[in-house]
Amino acid sequence: MAEQPQPISPVKNFFAGGFGGVCLVFVGHPLDTIKVRLQTQPKPQPGQPPLYSGTFDCFRKTLVGEGVRGLYKGMAAPIVGVTPMFAVCFFGFGLGKRLQQRKPDDILTYPQLFAAGMLSGVFTTVIMAPGERIKCLLQIQAATGETKYNGPLDCAKQLYREAGIRGVYKGTVLTLMRDVPASGMYFMTYEWLKNILTPEGKSVSDLSAPRILFAGGLAGIFNWAVAIPPDVLKSRFQTAPPGKYPNGFRDVLRELVREEGVASLYKGFTAVMIRAFPANAACFLGFEVAMKFLNWIVPGL
Repeated sequence: MAEQPQPISPVKNFFAGGFGGVCLVFVGHPLDTIKVRLQTQPKPQPGQPPLYSGTFDCFRKTLVGEGVRGLYKGMAAPIVGVTPMFAVCFFGFGLGKRLQQRKPDDILTYPQLFAAGMLSGVFTTVIMAPGERIKCLLQIQAATGETKYNGPLDCAKQLYREAGIRGVYKGTVLTLMRDVPASGMYFMTYEWLKNILTPEGKSVSDLSAPRILFAGGLAGIFNWAVAIPPDVLKSRFQTAPPGKYPNGFRDVLRELVREEGVASLYKGFTAVMIRAFPANAACFLGFEVAMKFLNWIVPGL
């Protein structure tokens, strides 16, 4: 197997991961808004058309009704969370690799890289769960025509006032179910593609920007191929009225499959896949560029 990168400084990891996360959110948030609105749109009455007929219809209606700003609804919450979240994410992946190495120069197998990626998913859930809850509520608010929350901070305060910390962290189990296997796939695929794309006799760290973009973009595709079903359940559960699903994701799953079929678990698939490649390509390129910059200005950190 190809050469493994050396363990990354947690401080550099924090800043590089945060920058990569900001790149991901800025590029991918508009289609994330579309995804959530498609996943949470109400079931149409008999004889009535659905609110959105598909990804492009949702995009058009959002753009016409709310302008470009409508596509960026709820972006403040993930932007605030991305720096620590991606720092913890990349740190968790590095820690997972290190824990499986008997010696510092051990080369990990792809199953070991998958396991390290899963650990990063556990680490990020603490930050992801409340941010996702707030983001989803703000994204669907405009579609309902009702203004209950005046931004992410107001949303967090109201959720805490209504149900305490459990209200803010509603959907944590589903976030874990989504992020643990998806993160394993994410990082394993990225490392695998980097190894494949590295020319003979060259180092992985010398990959060109187009190859990093390609590897990062495809890693995002593989990540979401695993994550979409639990993500649909999470979005529906996190935006449901209190008490609607007393047994958690099992009730959501039963209702969706009973009323809309198994295909409902892949709502927003087109929006997710259109978003996944550019957003994650931007994330990994941002991370790699930031790491090179930090290694240049503070090589000993």
